[in-house]
Amino acid sequence: MNTNKRLEALKARIGQEFTASPSPFTHWLRPTVLAAEEGKLSFRYQVRGEMINPIGTLHGGVTAAIMDDVIGATVYSCNDPFFWTTINNVIDYFAVAKENEFVIAETSIVKKGRQITNAQCEIWNENKTRLLAKGYSNLLKTDFPIPL
Repeated sequence: MNTNKRLEALKARIGQEFTASPSPFTHWLRPTVLAAEEGKLSFRYQVRGEMINPIGTLHGGVTAAIMDDVIGATVYSCNDPFFWTTINNVIDYFAVAKENEFVIAETSIVKKGRQITNAQCEIWNENKTRLLAKGYSNLLKTDFPIPL
């Protein structure tokens, strides 16, 4: 049986910042792992000053970046030997988050194909009473191997 070391690394960091990512951008976002299953993740982010727009709320581009990054981590959790790249990211924005608040990003794989994978992400306020944004993404399998 082939052990999914990437998923195990995510699970080992539940309640902690995810510092084992190969992505420097993930390190900048500083997500905390809340839950991890193959093809399904839940991360928490603190809205920091460098993430806000001029009116003091989470910048839409950062919201999109969180979605893109956590969806990438979700595909990474599936233990494929190659990286996947985003083809598109379609997002609906519903509500705002302010500086120093926490947001929860929850993802799941909708359909995983040999070359194209579709995934979704919802971003909620911390107590999950308000949906801030929801998005879908298609990803294309690359021929760039993931280092072991």
